[in-house]
Amino acid sequence: MKRVWIMMMVAVIWTAPVWGADLMVFSGAGLMKPMEAMRKNFEQQHGATIDVHYGSSGEIFGMVAAGQPCDVLIPGAEKYTQDALKNGWVEKETIRKLVLHLPAIAVPKGNPAKIKGLDDLAREGVRVSIGDPKAPAIGRVSKKLLTKAQLWERVQPNIRVYAPTVNQLLIYVALNQVDATIIWKDLTSWAEAKGKIDVINIDPGRNIIKTIPTAVCTRTQNRALALQFNDYVASAEGLSIWKEWGFEPCAK
Repeated sequence: MKRVWIMMMVAVIWTAPVWGADLMVFSGAGLMKPMEAMRKNFEQQHGATIDVHYGSSGEIFGMVAAGQPCDVLIPGAEKYTQDALKNGWVEKETIRKLVLHLPAIAVPKGNPAKIKGLDDLAREGVRVSIGDPKAPAIGRVSKKLLTKAQLWERVQPNIRVYAPTVNQLLIYVALNQVDATIIWKDLTSWAEAKGKIDVINIDPGRNIIKTIPTAVCTRTQNRALALQFNDYVASAEGLSIWKEWGFEPCAK
């Protein structure tokens, strides 16, 4: 577990915001891979400097609520954007639905606990990790779908850790610290997961699919550039990058 905490601390340091850029973007931590590719492309095309702070959807929402400088908000679920809209923190006309977020069960390679579906997460002795329901979008969704399946109270005794970000859930499984977790399926294509985990699809009738949106913040200090970046992540080029990382574009 010590190794896990070291990796987590490195991730926190690496993703800390750096002020003074042309644009500041707050993004869900699980979107890091496609976002980094789009950031680099946009910087080259526009000669601008983009800083991206990656954190749980709850964290970045809280940062916007606290008035921290943010030009574009891209959380891991639409709920956070809609809540920001209700509070006047994002511009309604700039909201773009980007891609779908599909929950799945991730297990260590070889599936030693023989997990076949949601019901097995409640089996005695199974070690489970779940995103904190008050932090990453996957935590809120995990609690909802387990509650929907009437499994939440039965799974709770098996939960060994409530992770603050979805990225950490991937680490726990890849290092065989737990037997199973509920994670966004697109993360299973990351290099950190290759050869280390297996994926168990959740029955579509029990699953809850979320949408990832983007929006320009009302307090942006560089609205013209923010609009350009907001449009870019929703453009054909941007969507092709999302698809490369396992995301499914929303139907137009």
